[in-house]
Amino acid sequence: MSWLTAGYQVFGPDPEVLDWLDIAGPAALETARDPGHRANWLRHGGTWFAGVNVLDNDGQGRVAGGRPLGGAALSAAEAVSGALPLDPGQVSVTYPGYPRQDTGESDANHRYRKTRDAAHLDGLLPVGPDRRRMLKEPHAWILGLPVTDCGAGASPLVVWEGSHEIMRARIGAALEAHPEAEWPDVDLTQAYHAARREVFETCPRVELPARPGEATLLHRLALHGVTPWAELSESPAEGRAIVYFRPHLPGGVPDWLRLP
Repeated sequence: MSWLTAGYQVFGPDPEVLDWLDIAGPAALETARDPGHRANWLRHGGTWFAGVNVLDNDGQGRVAGGRPLGGAALSAAEAVSGALPLDPGQVSVTYPGYPRQDTGESDANHRYRKTRDAAHLDGLLPVGPDRRRMLKEPHAWILGLPVTDCGAGASPLVVWEGSHEIMRARIGAALEAHPEAEWPDVDLTQAYHAARREVFETCPRVELPARPGEATLLHRLALHGVTPWAELSESPAEGRAIVYFRPHLPGGVPDWLRLP
């Protein structure tokens, strides 16, 4: 089943991805160890390094003079969006015990992270003091590239199969009630929450414990999250590390809604 139908697809192992990891993998782990980055990005009692846009790559994915990123997953993504310059990669690392509760984090938010895998839609950001959800980052797709080899219970990515079409229908209805020029500032909170409830009730939840050399391609509208770390899960000292690329669509929110 393709990523356009299911909302996700795991590719590989892919020699081009493994070649890219020769330099990009160690660079990503070094970034996650950097004290300055850890001060900015360590969350949930030290059990998650969020690492948004911290990888020092160019638009083709090259890191420190290494190879450009290639492979079947990237080709499949670009067949829909066209070739796009890659954003600086997110280096997301989970560690044993994820998620612990942060100081200041509400019990409700922490409970949602534990029981619903912190399920979310990328690009739909909380805005203002009331944290109303608005589509400020229209990503083309989400490409995850595992860096470390971990057991299946070590906080893998999770996705709700078919959720992208429910999100498209409910959020699209909310957007299309307004002129396109206003779409980035439309309050989508109610539509998003309704879509999320429908997804939880109707879509299969799928865990994706991919390994280095594989690549996970997520549809930009797919609801996804990270599972809590299971006791006795196997992992290296570096934890479960994954590099994510989420390039923006040049056509903005209309492309985000209407592309396949």
